Amino acid sequence: MKIVRVQYTTRPEFAARNAENIAAVAAEIRSLNLPGVIYTTYLMPDGKTFMHLDHFTNEEAHESVTGLASFKHFAEELHASGLEAEPVLLLPGLVASSGEFF
Repeated sequence: MKIVRVQYTTRPEFAARNAENIAAVAAEIRSLNLPGVIYTTYLMPDGKTFMHLDHFTNEEAHESVTGLASFKHFAEELHASGLEAEPVLLLPGLVASSGEFF
């Protein structure tokens, strides 16, 4: 399993657009019924800090998301938006879970 955690802070005026772009990625993943992908994003209480916590069965599943048109659009707009805090990427390992991922 591959776990990807990314956290960053947008400018306040871009937060709603970023949330729309993230929702479009999630919708495309659902419509394609991509196997081995759990794509989740959380908005922190400040209303502008986003945390992506995604689970993939393997690298191929990860690449199936990063290759989507909606993901590329999300990434392009995010990087052009002028972030308050740049993305911090972590690749944690799973220790335990109360449920099954895949």
